[in-house]
Amino acid sequence: MKKITLEAVGETVYYETMPNGLTVYILPKEGYSKTYASYTTDYGSIDRTFIPIGADEKIVVPDGIAHFLEHKMFEKEEGDIFQTFSEQGASANAFTSFTRTAYLFSATREVEKNLETLLNFVQEPYFTEETVEKEKGIIAQEILMYDDDPDWRLYFGAIENMYERHPVRIDIAGTVDSIQDITAEHLYTCYETFYHPSNMMLLVVGNIDPEETMALVRDNQRARQMEPAHEVERFLEEEPCVVATKEQVIQMDVFKPKVNIAFKMPAGRKRGRDYLKQELATSLGLDLLFGTTTAFYDEAYDEGLIDESFNYSYTNEATFAFASISSDTFEPKKLYARVRQQLNDQMDTLDENDFKLLIRRKIGQFIRALNSPEFIANQFTHYAMNGVDLFEHIDVYESLTLDDVKEAVRPMVNEEAQTVMIIEPLANEGEPE
Repeated sequence: MKKITLEAVGETVYYETMPNGLTVYILPKEGYSKTYASYTTDYGSIDRTFIPIGADEKIVVPDGIAHFLEHKMFEKEEGDIFQTFSEQGASANAFTSFTRTAYLFSATREVEKNLETLLNFVQEPYFTEETVEKEKGIIAQEILMYDDDPDWRLYFGAIENMYERHPVRIDIAGTVDSIQDITAEHLYTCYETFYHPSNMMLLVVGNIDPEETMALVRDNQRARQMEPAHEVERFLEEEPCVVATKEQVIQMDVFKPKVNIAFKMPAGRKRGRDYLKQELATSLGLDLLFGTTTAFYDEAYDEGLIDESFNYSYTNEATFAFASISSDTFEPKKLYARVRQQLNDQMDTLDENDFKLLIRRKIGQFIRALNSPEFIANQFTHYAMNGVDLFEHIDVYESLTLDDVKEAVRPMVNEEAQTVMIIEPLANEGEPE
């Protein structure tokens, strides 16, 4: 077992790669009552075209299968694993994103037993055609629920506008039609390909003994018969730089129109420090241009162009990246014009002093966030799977310049990379003129 001492934040991380390829990270937090653990595989909704383990030809699996597989992992022949965690005093959860699937628990007692449960159930798949058919109805209801959620439709509508071929444009859960094609055989194929320990990562953070915890994981993994580690071969179609659709307007049951102004950004397949630098620089640029302390925000709010729902974000992954600005507004197109004006007029006038103050504030926020084991558990593996140490944030923040920030957000000025998604209230049919 190796360790990294992080003097800047007062933390020590212990890590080891098991003989089967599983990477394990342990971060002790003395005095904390709650322990978090996450078991994550480098497999998400965009991984729909790949060569299965033991095969020579690539296949395309039904949309939504990574999310479907996540659901089915909790159901075993002996019962529901959620119930097992509950009986052991733990709260369990899981999620599927575009690029990864994670299984988590938090507990204040019986941590070792819950850690064994986490390792065992993720590494012991159980699927039958009967249980798969039953799950289709459950997930179909979940899909329909999200289809009726205006904020979800706004978000995914903007992504669909941006991307023509990349599978990020497909809803993580798939569609009601696509999940009907999923079989138990599909699930086993995806599981055997993507759930090998060499494609996975375990993180445990809390009031734990690192030596004892690592020994538990070693013993658990040693007892398992595993196929040799393998590299997963995945395929993506080449994606144009320009957006697929400039504007989309739909009607839903909302009182106030909603708008999402999205920007298709260069992905560049960056890893490690370059990846983190790109992410932090772009996020800082958004803060300097559109944050709550800017003249843009004050003026747009005073004019009623935006309200408390105003939000902006940047999503950065190896094969896709995008920024978005959204708000409820009665004048969505006027807000879009104002955003474009802000980008065109203010990009080169960003203030050095504002930038330095923002850097200090971000570093302070990050250091405070490290007091939360939950924050670390949620963020650590995301960065680690992109070749980044979470604790590099401070060093990278301090290395950034205002020119780095301008370069990172400059692609947003390109109108061919901009798209608008608008949700309008339903028309009042039959209303007298």
